[in-house]
Amino acid sequence: MSLILTINPGSTSTKVAVFQDEVVAHEISLSHSMEELKQYDDISDQKPMREAAIQDWLKSIGIAPQDLDIIVSRGGLVRPIPTGTYEVTDLMIEDLKAGYSGIHASNLGAQIARDLAKAGGIQAYIADPVASDEMEPVARLSGLPEITRRSNSHYLNMKSVTRRVCKEKGFDFQKDNFIICHLGGGISVAPQQAGRVIDTNNANESGPFSPERAGSLPVGDLVKLAFSGKYTEKELLKKIIGGGGLMGYLKTNDGRNVEAMIAAGDHNAELIFRAMGYQIAKEIGASAAVLAGDVRAVILTGGLAYSKRLIETIREYAGFIAPFIVEPGEDEMKSLAEAGLRILRKEETAKNYDLEAKKHDQIL
Repeated sequence: MSLILTINPGSTSTKVAVFQDEVVAHEISLSHSMEELKQYDDISDQKPMREAAIQDWLKSIGIAPQDLDIIVSRGGLVRPIPTGTYEVTDLMIEDLKAGYSGIHASNLGAQIARDLAKAGGIQAYIADPVASDEMEPVARLSGLPEITRRSNSHYLNMKSVTRRVCKEKGFDFQKDNFIICHLGGGISVAPQQAGRVIDTNNANESGPFSPERAGSLPVGDLVKLAFSGKYTEKELLKKIIGGGGLMGYLKTNDGRNVEAMIAAGDHNAELIFRAMGYQIAKEIGASAAVLAGDVRAVILTGGLAYSKRLIETIREYAGFIAPFIVEPGEDEMKSLAEAGLRILRKEETAKNYDLEAKKHDQIL
């Protein structure tokens, strides 16, 4: 039986779990108060504090780094690379410290994982990072030479759920085509062809509006808003990413609250919730075109996939494309553990970050 440590740093917490093969044996969300975080100028400065908290927790459950077989962390904002499981390297650490693709607490994961792995004499990995990019060249063109379309999707959950569906249904992950929809605070809709996500909306900037993101917007009106003098660049970005979607229209980012409003007779809330489903269905239709209609199944996952109302709205518009498979919720820790198991069981070979990063730089 393999012992796997998974690490998932967020803005105000660090989720940690120990798995015995596929089964979670211990897990905790280590909270970091705003007062505690205020003393650090940069996210990178938080590393010793978060690492010490993990070490203390491991001691409290009687597990030392030497007891572990492998450590797998959430990927962080690395360079654009294909999805997969990667051994942590010096270049990866440098990129995460420098914020190559952006600054986020998840950048600390691989750094902490590597320290703990060295102490235990084992290897540290990341799996399906959010900055992954498998888009075809034709999908990168935006229509404006100065702007290139970028990949930014919920790869960890999307890939993990698709693998599980393939195992349960007898589909072939490496040969069959799927449209994968992550329905959460951000929404990702992606066509996967023979194991590769060949196109996707940027979950922060395009596609359907979501509980807290505006999605694709009319460009002309957005330019006018940007130059209206009402907002600074930072304020407008915060309005689009965090204050858009359901949050902008209904002042809540919780789909359950919206459904309660609808049940109470709020017709405006009903229209807006339906519009979100309508836009998701449109994006599914676009993904079907990318796959030339060859779609084995449409897979819907994420927290919003629990909403029967939303799923039925999407099905009403896009159900003709392929069978719908609904796998609600997300379990990033289990997804990380499964990635570690594939490496330990030699079902998958870890990718070389340095080679893939340089290769992808040449493509771009």
